[in-house]
Amino acid sequence: MKFTLIFILITTMIEASKLQSLEEKIKQLTEEEKRVLLHKGTEHPFVGKYTDEKSRGIYTCKLCGTPLFDSSTKFDSHSGWPSFDDAIDGAIKRVPDSDGRRVEIVCANCGSHLGHVFEGEGFTSKNTRHCVNSISLNLIKKSDIKDENLSYAYFAGGCFWGVEYFLQKLSGVKEVVSGFMGGHVKNPSYYEVIRLDTGHLETVEVIYDKNKISYEELAKAFFEIHDPTQTNGQGPDIGKQYLSAIFVNSEEEKKIISKLISKLETNGYKVATKIIEKSEFYPADEGHQNYYDKKGSRPYCHSYVKRF
Repeated sequence: MKFTLIFILITTMIEASKLQSLEEKIKQLTEEEKRVLLHKGTEHPFVGKYTDEKSRGIYTCKLCGTPLFDSSTKFDSHSGWPSFDDAIDGAIKRVPDSDGRRVEIVCANCGSHLGHVFEGEGFTSKNTRHCVNSISLNLIKKSDIKDENLSYAYFAGGCFWGVEYFLQKLSGVKEVVSGFMGGHVKNPSYYEVIRLDTGHLETVEVIYDKNKISYEELAKAFFEIHDPTQTNGQGPDIGKQYLSAIFVNSEEEKKIISKLISKLETNGYKVATKIIEKSEFYPADEGHQNYYDKKGSRPYCHSYVKRF
């Protein structure tokens, strides 16, 4: 009921914005927006503002304000553009692309170019990917709505790029964000963390569906994608910011980690991983997210080793 009421409120706001004529709105578009929305251009990959956006809300047409996609249908395809496996009923129209191979998607209300739709790739159970230019969209956030199925876990195991790379491939993981935790400086930059004594560890925030993957399964994977016995960093990355640690949200998480560490020690591993109470998490800037996917390579200091 709460979701329905907020959706109605958002829709009412959108309808009010439509009172402004399309002609006036077109005049306000930047040249780049005109290139994409009106002349069917494409943004460069990994530069759009919504590529890694994780906020809940409704994505609307940049030109006319029509609701197009609910954020619950957004997923990370690692393609470099926002991806949705479904659209709001009747919101988009499919059109054969001029290249004769692809299928273009446009706003059903005003005809603005959004991107393309692909099927059969297997990313989600719906087997559909609406690949959309960020510049074609606006996001109206539903910041007060919580998804009770989503949980958060925090792991530090050397360079956050490698941990991010492996954990985001697990089924049930919705998103992995690289950032910093455990220090005494607010909103640290990447270079402050690696050059100064801010006390932070390079950490990833794992957003996962607890109905599809458990916290224990995540933690097991973490222990198997980095070396939990190294005391001074990870691989060739040496320094305080690269230490192995797990930031726990509760006593239950602490018990799970303690149990796993005991199993590892029984198997002969001298575990250096610290268990630390969760503190404020600071996401790194966009340039430090999804590094290996953007680069098209694999981690140099992380690899999978079965330990359980």
